[in-house]
Order: sequence, then structure tokens, then C-alpha cells
Amino acid sequence: MAREGLNFIELLNDSPQLIPMKNIGLDKILGRIEDLDSVNLGILVQRLARERKLQETVFNTIQDGILVIDSEGIVQYANDAARGIIGLKQNDIGMVRLWKMVPDLARSIDPQSAARSPVLTRELELSYPEHRYVRLYMVPIDAQVSQSDSGGYVVVLSDVTEDKVSMQELLESERTGSIVRLAAGVAHELGNPLNSLTIHLQLIERKLKKLGLGEESTQLAESIQVCQGEVKRLDGIITHFLEAVRPQQPELNELDLIELVEDVLRVQEAELIDRQLDVNVEVSEAMPPILGDRGQLKQVFFNIVKNAMEAMQAGGKLSIHTRCDDEYVYLQFIDTGCGISGEDLSKVFQAYHSTKKGGHGLGMMIVQRIMRDHGGQIGIESSQGTGTVITLQFPQKHRRTRLLEGQ
Repeated sequence: MAREGLNFIELLNDSPQLIPMKNIGLDKILGRIEDLDSVNLGILVQRLARERKLQETVFNTIQDGILVIDSEGIVQYANDAARGIIGLKQNDIGMVRLWKMVPDLARSIDPQSAARSPVLTRELELSYPEHRYVRLYMVPIDAQVSQSDSGGYVVVLSDVTEDKVSMQELLESERTGSIVRLAAGVAHELGNPLNSLTIHLQLIERKLKKLGLGEESTQLAESIQVCQGEVKRLDGIITHFLEAVRPQQPELNELDLIELVEDVLRVQEAELIDRQLDVNVEVSEAMPPILGDRGQLKQVFFNIVKNAMEAMQAGGKLSIHTRCDDEYVYLQFIDTGCGISGEDLSKVFQAYHSTKKGGHGLGMMIVQRIMRDHGGQIGIESSQGTGTVITLQFPQKHRRTRLLEGQ
């Protein structure tokens, strides 16, 4: 009888040692696959399917994300962790280019850099599907083992958000602690002399009015008003300083964010008109309520709108957009102002950093603290000459309630 092909046992006979069938090297079998008969070919396919399933199970238990991309950037494989980190769907595999779906990640995958170095490591910040920090490790794949003729890359993504945030909170806590200790001394050392100056300037002003020295008296009165204005400005700096470093726990109540924004705009309406600025509020859909402190959130909106006004010339426009998903409510403030340089953008939330003449540099620090206390986040996008976009993210009432119950 003619044979259809070799079987596993015949392959073993070519080996110097007898090995159990389940341990036969796949390299040896695949090297002579054209000699296998139909029965053993079926067995081989089943074995390969089982091994693939085992490998996928192992990879999906790994907490780090594992991606395999070809030379064109198309994702050929992604384990469960990787899909969660970059928001990839199962049916996107083999269809989606990584650098189109995740621009932040794509900027870290530079084929030219990969050609110069066998291993690339990066730490980057992703904004989709969730804000997180990721450490990237990438190695090229030889074309001989890749599905692509020109090779590809294995990318390992480690989510370091918790470590990063914990370190940032620790550093911020230490920095705030030092500022708080300094604040007590500043308030005491400057507050009392400023009160004394205010009282004496008022006494001098009254005395001048009684003396009636004519034009000379008027000039002195103007100088006194300048001094009083400077004292008032210094007192305001101290007040803002203490607000920033002595935060109050928010008193949470059910709030309508649009109503709060409109309240703030009514207060600032006269200044907006005086500066010849246009404000447009666009509510895309019914906005669900949130839990928040009315006074503190008004302070957030006031600071943001004030910054936008001071960044724009006459004829400028401030647009306020809203949107929401199942978990969060978003408010976006878009101005047509002068924008912020890349260097200054990284310092926006630092105390005493201000690009405005006479600015105290505490407004955005206060905004960030209040947003954090409300379980929210703030994002800023800007460049010089193109304006600024500030996005506030608030947890919806049901999510905030769950977070509070879990504390």
C-alpha cells in the first residue's frame, strides 16, 4: 500500500533519541510538514491551536500590555491589558494603525530611532481612553519571524499611573506643607504692618482735607491714593495666598453646573462688555447634576473666565461647551487669546508662576486643588497665538457617591 506521507513516529526515527510524542519539537515537524499525511496534519493543526490558546491565556494573565505591530504600525496582536490601556477593540486587530489611534504612543515609536537602537524605552502620558502614565519598552522583530516581510515591533506597556500619581501627590504634599508653614509667618509679618499703614494713610488723608493746601494738597492726596492702592493689592496677595494653602473641605450639594457658570458670567458681565468680548455658551444636551461646593466651583469658573478675559483683545470670543458620558460631565472653556507657550504651559499650576503683569500666580493652583477635591480633573491645551482650551471633568453624582462611599 502506498503511503500518503510521514507520520510523527517516522520523524522520531530520524532523531538520535526517542522522545515522547507530546514533546516532539515543532521546528522538526514544521520543517517536514509537506511530508505529513492528512491524519497527522490534522493532529498538528489541533496541537498548534491548543498551544496558541495556551499562549493567549498566559499573555492575558500578564498585567502589562503586550502589542505586536508590523513595520507599517498596524496592530497584529494585543493582549487584554494592552487593549484596555489604549482602548483597542478586538475587531481592530489587523486593521488599525497604532499611531493613528494613539498619537501620544505613536510619537514614541520612531522607526528611525528603532533602527539606531535595538531597544527603546519611553515614559509617556496618555489621555485616551483614560488619563494615565505608561512606561513603554519596545524591541524590533526580525523579518524572518514576523508576519511582515520588513519586520515589526514588540511593544510592552506598563501602567505606572498609580506610582506616578502617588509620587506627584507626595511631592505636592511636601511642597504645600512648606508653603503652609511659611504662610503663617507671612500673614503675621505682613498683615499687621499693612493694617497699620492703612490706618495711618487714612489719618493723613483726613488731615490734608482739613489743611486745605490747594493744588499741593490735591497732589499729595493722589500720592496717598496710590499708596492705599498698593497696600490693598498686597493685602489681596496675602488673601489669595492663604486661600491657596489653607484649603477647606468642599460642602457637597447637588448642583447644576450651567447655572453656576451663568451666575459667574452675570457677575463678570460688566467687565466683559467693557473689554468688548463675546461669550457663547453651548449646551449640547441635558446636563446631569453633580455633587459640589457652590462657592468653590464659582471660584473655579471665575478664575478661568478672568484669565481668558485678560488674555484676549477687544473683539475676542470665549466659548463654553458642555458634554457628558455615562460617568463624567465635561465643561470646556475655549478662548481666542494670546495663548501660552510650551515652556509656560508646564508651569501653569505652580504657585507664583504668572505670565500676566501684576498676577499673583495662585489662581490656577487654586483651580487645580478645588477640582481635585471634587474628584475631577483639569486639562489645558494651548500654544502662543492660537488661544487656550481648558477642559474640566467632573464625576457625575452617582459616580461621586460611589467614590465617597468607598472612602
